[in-house]
Amino acid sequence: MPRLKRKGESGAAKNFVTRNQAIRKLQISLPDFRKLCIWKGIYPREPRSKKKVSKSSTASTTFYYAKDIQYLLHEPLLAKFRDQKALEKKISKALGRGDIGDAARLEGNAVRPEKTGKPSYTLDHVIRERYPTFVDALRDLDDCLSMLFLFANLPSTSTVPAKMIARCEKLCLEFQHYIIMSRSLTKSFLSIKGIYYQANIQGEEVLWLVPYKFTQRVVGDVDFRIMGTFIEFYMTLLGFINFKLYTSIGLKYPPKFDVTKDANAAELGAFTLEGKTLVGDEQAQKKLEDATHRPDPKTQAAVNKVLKTIEAAKEPESTEEANATEDQDNAENIIDKFEPAVAGGDVFAQPAATGTNGGALFSNFTFYLSRETPRQPLEFILKAFGCKRVGWDSVLGDGSFTTDEMDPSITHQIVDRPVIQAANDESGDGEDNQTSQKLAANQRVPGRTYIQPQWVWDCINDGELKEPHMYGPGVSLPPHLSPFVKNVRGAYDPTISLEEQEPENEALEAQDDDEDNDEEITADGMDVADDDEEDDEDMGSEDEDENEDEDEDEDEDEDEDDRQNELEAELTGAAVKGKKMNPKTKAKEEALKALSKKSRQEADDLERAKGMLSKKKRKLYDQMMYTNNKKSAEDEKLRAKRRKYEKEQAKAKAAKSNGKA
Repeated sequence: MPRLKRKGESGAAKNFVTRNQAIRKLQISLPDFRKLCIWKGIYPREPRSKKKVSKSSTASTTFYYAKDIQYLLHEPLLAKFRDQKALEKKISKALGRGDIGDAARLEGNAVRPEKTGKPSYTLDHVIRERYPTFVDALRDLDDCLSMLFLFANLPSTSTVPAKMIARCEKLCLEFQHYIIMSRSLTKSFLSIKGIYYQANIQGEEVLWLVPYKFTQRVVGDVDFRIMGTFIEFYMTLLGFINFKLYTSIGLKYPPKFDVTKDANAAELGAFTLEGKTLVGDEQAQKKLEDATHRPDPKTQAAVNKVLKTIEAAKEPESTEEANATEDQDNAENIIDKFEPAVAGGDVFAQPAATGTNGGALFSNFTFYLSRETPRQPLEFILKAFGCKRVGWDSVLGDGSFTTDEMDPSITHQIVDRPVIQAANDESGDGEDNQTSQKLAANQRVPGRTYIQPQWVWDCINDGELKEPHMYGPGVSLPPHLSPFVKNVRGAYDPTISLEEQEPENEALEAQDDDEDNDEEITADGMDVADDDEEDDEDMGSEDEDENEDEDEDEDEDEDEDDRQNELEAELTGAAVKGKKMNPKTKAKEEALKALSKKSRQEADDLERAKGMLSKKKRKLYDQMMYTNNKKSAEDEKLRAKRRKYEKEQAKAKAAKSNGKA
């Protein structure tokens, strides 16, 4: 006789367990169970049929895989949680007995991560289990960095201890030092949420978000205990990753940390890196510092004169040998270029002569940051792209190359204040606050380039130095476009003109709208002129009445001519002669008719083609067309906004030129 199957002991009911069953089986509290599931990567599961799985009448039950819970039974962290729970019971019993001394002694043995920042357990074995290879850890680094940079900017509260914030900030700064030394940063974008960074770390693209340095307001509807659980895991993960990255480029980990400099807001300057990689960098830095001490101009002129005499005495090479050498050098420096086989095809990434990807873009410059500019992101980006000398005002913190704004070695100064006229009153009555910059002609340092912060971001995203005059103080900046958006063929592209991307029918409709708007503006202008000349109209009302009578007579004559033409055409059988039309208007009407006819033919061809498809493929095609039409409507809205903006700019420019005239 076969064994009888009991309900809940086979099938789907055996594969799933509820959350309460899992807690009872593991014998831990609900907060500890949540921590364990987050650290081990175990998440709730949704069964296909809750009715078959559930043994109770409640439908909103959380289910887990039974195998996952069985796997947690052998977790070493369970013993730590149970020991902590037993210690908490002893403390409560001592307080119940009134034994304050015993309770204080037990309290000292208890570990309080919210106060000390040091838990009684480590998550090293969990990191090794979840990420068996280093590539797996890099692929999960996006969320880790975003969360750690977020907590590094939060104020300390009872749920977010200060030591946790300091630990997050230290790990983030160590990671930034690796990005600077390895020249791994590729792109960055200023958004409403914060600053996006993208780096290529050992072939993996890592993207993270850093909030702006504003005063953060901690709200009560966010459960920071759950977020703190993730932070504990991410701090351990980033510690492992930093160790691996530092050792891969020959640096010691952890780097030396100066508490005094960190207290003075040095941030990146509070760390001292050690390793084989820094030997060549120190020599290059000494050369750069020695280059600032220039020799005497008279001595240099005499040396140049002697060198010219020596060069003139030497026999020059023949032109043929020089040309041959030049051709050979050019042949060696030729790099293969990947060009599309068909016009309009995919654009391939071109190979570069060096593998730095523009990592030395700012290596020949010395920057000075004005006190109103965001120092932290600018310092990180400039150093990540080769700049060794970045200075700023002393109020922004320690760690700068120079705090003297008049240093002659400074080549670029980044300012972010509106340009105003300098106050001539020596008594100091003129306005001088944190929102304005006195950049009069006599106050600028000769030979120095003044730019706004967006110049730095646009340079690194495009991989080339932008023209500084487009980013000067007080200049209207060009649009800051996201480098992470890939241009799709046929979609709206803000980098090209409207004429190159708008469809033909949309262009014709826009022209008609422009003409209608011009006519309305002209009519409004006539009405305004009539209102301004009310007195003259009162004086010459009789003449206007006579003119109106003449206009009415002309309209009647035109109507009579039209009726006469219709009668003649009816008698002779010829076509009625139409009114004369403007050639431009006629051409537009014909173009619109041709486009409508073409669109009708294409629609008919599509309908006939759809009739030959199966029902399944027809539905798939309709879904695809719905998505494409939705994207086309969004692109059309963007083009309409840009068309309106360009019209407003043209009107403002015309009004400005008329005012100057």
